[in-house]
Amino acid sequence: MPFQALSQYDKYSKLLFLLLLSWLSWPVSSAVAAEEPDLIFRRSTVFKWISPNDKLATYGIDDPEVEGVACHFTVPEKGGFTGWMGVAEQVSDISLACRQIGPIRIKGKLEQGEDMFRQRRSLFFKKMQIVRGCDAKRNVLVYMVYSDKLIEGSPKNSTSTVPIMPWGAADAVVQKCADFIQ
Repeated sequence: MPFQALSQYDKYSKLLFLLLLSWLSWPVSSAVAAEEPDLIFRRSTVFKWISPNDKLATYGIDDPEVEGVACHFTVPEKGGFTGWMGVAEQVSDISLACRQIGPIRIKGKLEQGEDMFRQRRSLFFKKMQIVRGCDAKRNVLVYMVYSDKLIEGSPKNSTSTVPIMPWGAADAVVQKCADFIQ
């Protein structure tokens, strides 16, 4: 009799474990479904004997609403077994550089401080965001990256600017970002 009760308990605990695992992996899979940036390179920063090293990773992403602008950001990636399993809380130190890489064409109306890119940095509470704005007086696109945590606010941020300039002789008409801000 006790043997049957133990096996019944094992069945329920396995089912509960599978349900918990699927629930925990849901936020990770939804973040992966978004447009992913291109990995440029990674560099190890902390050596670990058995588990993966801590690294710095540099990524590139094109602004989906502004043709001719690309941003590169560097983020720390936790190693160890928690980093390898994808459950480590990533630190918030993120650097950002955005540049004009061709003629700038704004595709439609934009909002000040609108998200250009968003990525989870922990299983539940932390995310990194790149937001875009317009300095109408100087005709400059302003990009800011920050990491926020539901409990502690936004501890780290970085800003980069892209002046809207002509790109070669064929690009005589320069758009004004103020014309596209709602």
